[in-house]
Amino acid sequence: MKIATFNINGIKARAQALPAWLDTAQPDVVLLQEIKSVDEGFPRDLFEERGYNVETHGQKGFNGVAILSKLPLEDVRRGLPGDDSDEQARWIEATVIGEQALRVCGLYLPNGNPVELIDGKPVEGGKYDYKLKWMERLYARAQELMAAEEPALMAGDYNIIPQAEDAKRPDAWREDALFRPESRAAFQRILNLGFTEAFRARTQGPGHYSFWDYQAGAWNKNDGIRIDHFLLTPQAADLLNECKIDSEIRGYEKPSDHVPVWIDLTL
Repeated sequence: MKIATFNINGIKARAQALPAWLDTAQPDVVLLQEIKSVDEGFPRDLFEERGYNVETHGQKGFNGVAILSKLPLEDVRRGLPGDDSDEQARWIEATVIGEQALRVCGLYLPNGNPVELIDGKPVEGGKYDYKLKWMERLYARAQELMAAEEPALMAGDYNIIPQAEDAKRPDAWREDALFRPESRAAFQRILNLGFTEAFRARTQGPGHYSFWDYQAGAWNKNDGIRIDHFLLTPQAADLLNECKIDSEIRGYEKPSDHVPVWIDLTL
């Protein structure tokens, strides 16, 4: 089973590029981020005509996540538990029903910039404070997934640069919310529950990125960062064959600033 995560940076802007990639890559399941569309405005027909079941959790102009699946989806849930007042559409999960069931969780983790600190601590109610509190809720959901002892994954745009080797110029990101020690520690805390970070389980070393800014010729300079990740429970990690980044599509016409990352599981 081929499962991909892709921050498309706007479904309207990617209405041609995304279907073209789907036709070539043929993933069985896709977790999308930043669809930037309300549910009723999402172009379901583009994907249903390609054999995908479509589930969305949208928001006008911002955020928004979706699941495309050629296999049946059950028990779809929208919104990360833990804060009923959070109106940002950043989490969707469902069970993919194949020969073996797989719980998939698609996420668009808050960016967190600008980082606002007082005495070294995030300002209450600020964007960085929201990011770290969102990650606390993510940790709680991750604990539940681990406790279930079933194949499950959490994948998407984490807005986290885990290690220095995951950035072409790590020093340029030292004070950024994506690379600050608090952000990286919160990510590592989740990994420490027993999750496998799929890409690093198969590929080591620097030079592997999933995001290149539109500015300053970042793509041509390969000035990228790796912030799109798959985290697998042990039961899912046992099924992992490979994990790849489709970096070449960043050079296509009207690209997202992210590229797809995908895994292959024996399911």
